[in-house]
Amino acid sequence: MRNIRRALAVIIALTLITMSLSACGTNEPYAGTGVSPETQTESENSVSDTSANEEDTKVLVAYFSCTGTTEAIAKGITDATGGTLYQILPEVPYTAADLDYNDGSSRANKEQDSAAARPAIKGGAEGIEKYDVIFLGYPIWWGQAPKIIYTFLEKYDFSGKTIVPFCTSHSSGIGTSNTNLHSLAPTANWIEGKRFAAGASKSKISEWIDSLGLKTGGAVSSFNLSAGENGKAPTVTLNSGYEMPIVGLGTYSLLDDVCVNSVASALQSGFRKIDTAYMYHNEKEVGEGVRKSGVPREEVFVTTKLYPNQYANAGTAIGEALEKLDLGYIDLMLLHHPGKGDVEAYKAMEKAVAEGKIRSIGLSNWYIEEIDGFISQIAIMPALIQNEIHPYYQENEVISYMQGKGIVMEAWYPLGGRGHTKELFENETIAAIAAAHGKSPAQVILRWDLQKGVVVIPGSSNPDHIKENISVFDFELTDEEMNRINALDRGEKHDWY
Repeated sequence: MRNIRRALAVIIALTLITMSLSACGTNEPYAGTGVSPETQTESENSVSDTSANEEDTKVLVAYFSCTGTTEAIAKGITDATGGTLYQILPEVPYTAADLDYNDGSSRANKEQDSAAARPAIKGGAEGIEKYDVIFLGYPIWWGQAPKIIYTFLEKYDFSGKTIVPFCTSHSSGIGTSNTNLHSLAPTANWIEGKRFAAGASKSKISEWIDSLGLKTGGAVSSFNLSAGENGKAPTVTLNSGYEMPIVGLGTYSLLDDVCVNSVASALQSGFRKIDTAYMYHNEKEVGEGVRKSGVPREEVFVTTKLYPNQYANAGTAIGEALEKLDLGYIDLMLLHHPGKGDVEAYKAMEKAVAEGKIRSIGLSNWYIEEIDGFISQIAIMPALIQNEIHPYYQENEVISYMQGKGIVMEAWYPLGGRGHTKELFENETIAAIAAAHGKSPAQVILRWDLQKGVVVIPGSSNPDHIKENISVFDFELTDEEMNRINALDRGEKHDWY
């Protein structure tokens, strides 16, 4: 685990750029009567900086494409990273005849056969010097990158930048197309590239990005779900440097022995994250359940919250939470929702971090209209924001906005909340997707959240349901299924804050 101060010092919001590049999905240039690429004006083909903050844009995704296969992968990278998109367009567009690999005299054939060929690029990528990481995408043409990629690499100075190639093909790997490009930008840091087949899922793309180890402290929009297994959730690294499981047990409405036994049962079933709060009136029971489980304290991640009526005396309230939990320290403390004195209460939590009483701090029920004014008054960026999120209230703009700031999003009421769970489970779309995978509606909803990069804390006192809720790592929702659930959004909030 990384040291907190070190992690705070290296928070660089890397907003990776995605490529809008239409690429050939075969090993050869496109042959046949397909439509040639649409032309763009120079202004349309410039690098688009989607971030309002200079520090939030450090990654560029540049791509060349001709049938849309590479474009789809590029858009998946964009969705996963929250980045910027740049399409490499030829000055003279390729026609279907130009790309006919059966014709040895076709333009593409001649270019690939000529070591000196450098097709001109339309427009330019102004401001490329400000990017730290370049994702570079292309289709495979006879086992190599198209020569327009050579033009791009020779056109700019990539000294000190990291270049991550990716390609599309039906069967061939990235092969020597990757290493053959290195000499064109010898002062760059090259990372081994990857080949994608057509139709690669967003989760596969996200897992690849996570595997690269580009720890920048920037956007947190995806999890490495392939690292999880039923009964053992993977973790996400918070901007504080600490790791947190992405599935936890919510204890709202669990009291007395029911709470103690539910916490112990969850931990014995593989959970390693427990969520409580002062207003749940069960901090003492949560601590007791952790001790009763027999799981070592250092393996358990415990979150609690200060309520607005505690903000005026936050230092005292933090001490009381530590005493009730009796676990030595608090992994994550949140402010329950905005209220009078919230900035001063947050500063009290910052002081507790410096004293080693709390490891990470964050907020609950904060939205776009509150966050910017709030963080301008504090020293430690929130590690996590916990809001109501479920298929009927999706908060997609809030999720992407916070993730772009390096803040992890977490869903309370992920299954709809009291009085609404049955309705959500019986929704025709969710029920049909669940039946197709042989899973429960609850498991489908939780998996949907996780594939959106949202941590979940479903609550339950039923041991069977507790096990079910952490058994979501042996199936994957397709992009089409994700979109069907995304379409269920009603903006329907089920609690007041």
